[in-house]
Amino acid sequence: MTTTDPAPPEPRPESRVPPAPRPPVPPPPRWAVRAAHVAAWSTVPSGVWRIALVLGVPVGVMKREEFLAAFPDNSPLIGLAYVLLIGAVAEAASYLTLGLVRPWGERVPRWVPLIGGRSVNGGLAVLAASLGALTVTVLWWVLFFGGLLTSPSPDPGISAGEAIFVAAYAPLLLWGPLLAAVTWSYHRRHRARVRP
Repeated sequence: MTTTDPAPPEPRPESRVPPAPRPPVPPPPRWAVRAAHVAAWSTVPSGVWRIALVLGVPVGVMKREEFLAAFPDNSPLIGLAYVLLIGAVAEAASYLTLGLVRPWGERVPRWVPLIGGRSVNGGLAVLAASLGALTVTVLWWVLFFGGLLTSPSPDPGISAGEAIFVAAYAPLLLWGPLLAAVTWSYHRRHRARVRP
């Protein structure tokens, strides 16, 4: 006859302690929500300007033929595809700013394959948004002001085409600083949640 060790007793239901729920993240301040929306929309005017350029609408500083000369066979289809791709990437990147003030910036939407429903790592989101803010700030401020300061201008005045160009691209100067401000707000809200 063999003996077996008795199974360890199962813990009683009242002795199981559920994990403490995490405190909710405070809602974003109104200024952060507004700043996120402005940042998300800041890429639209330059995208419209580029599409108008490829379609032949006179937009000033460059003619359609000059732009299309950079593509094989001066192809308007390749030029349009290029412009639409740049616009889509810029729009998608700027749209992510809204995640810092929306619920999908706290929890990945369920429809996203593989990671849907999981909590967003706040530290990783802050790091990615900070790097993005730094990148677009340096990129657009250097390109915009560097281009304006180094471009040859035969006359001291500004033409209507240059004014249209500046009006279309100037909102991009807001993207980086606004993204940085919204990221700071997101970080502060998440830090407030983990404090006792």
